[in-house]
Amino acid sequence: MHKFLRAVGFSEYRKKQDIETLLKKAENCPRETQVVQLRDGRTRQQIYVEAGDGIGISVCGELNDKDELEREYYFPYLRSTCISTQAPCQIQRHAEKESYAGICEEYRIGVSLIFYLQNGAEYVRRYYDRYRSTQISSVMLSALSTCGKILLPVQKTDRQREKIKVASENRNTLLEAARRGDSEAMDSLAMEDIDLYTAISSRVKREDIYSIVDSCFMPFGVECDQYSVLGEILEVEKVINRWTNEEIYVLMVECSDIVFQIGINSQDLLGEPLRGRRFKGPIWLQGQINFMD
Repeated sequence: MHKFLRAVGFSEYRKKQDIETLLKKAENCPRETQVVQLRDGRTRQQIYVEAGDGIGISVCGELNDKDELEREYYFPYLRSTCISTQAPCQIQRHAEKESYAGICEEYRIGVSLIFYLQNGAEYVRRYYDRYRSTQISSVMLSALSTCGKILLPVQKTDRQREKIKVASENRNTLLEAARRGDSEAMDSLAMEDIDLYTAISSRVKREDIYSIVDSCFMPFGVECDQYSVLGEILEVEKVINRWTNEEIYVLMVECSDIVFQIGINSQDLLGEPLRGRRFKGPIWLQGQINFMD
């Protein structure tokens, strides 16, 4: 079973036979179908089956001589409703199967942002069509989680929030300049990091770490598209899986100045999610790319 299948409301599907029945049912009622003719004569198909508003399962495979789908793999998905980043992005194929990963050079979090591509068939179709562009304009990020906690917010005044916003904008400007090779910007960032380390070392002796660290976005485990995040909840929505009646929380979260949505089964979330509170937990990052034309 896919580890994150429960995140979209299929927590009771644990046995191989039950999952096979679920996938066969999904293949018979697709919401959207993408078909791609490859240059070597093969025909690939990706279908999306919606189990609730924005959540579902995608099945990918190859069409045989009878135009029947021979399934190769599947994955649960949550479709985002917001643009998360417009940073430069490139797409690369996974080694073991014909699925794809997106890589964004997102300087706001300090690392390359790697996500599992949801609309891989659309990208491949454009790649083989010389009349259509594969240039990426933006990325809509979403994530699935199998365990999470709700933390109280860090109390701030309006003046403090404005000060943090200005400081973040200034830092982003310096990071962009440093990427272009500006040595003065690099020196300024290095001094900021030293001052930040000194301030944190002093505060951590008398304060809880989560009152100091407001948000974080860092790699988690050995898989490159999984992260541990801590971010402020901007919106909360409940989605019901129509097939199982399980309740899914869809949280819009701002983390390190990046806004994206997280889907998590209500059974796996500790605490009550409310706007202004914070979400903490590991996620599997997905994304849908938008093209220039």
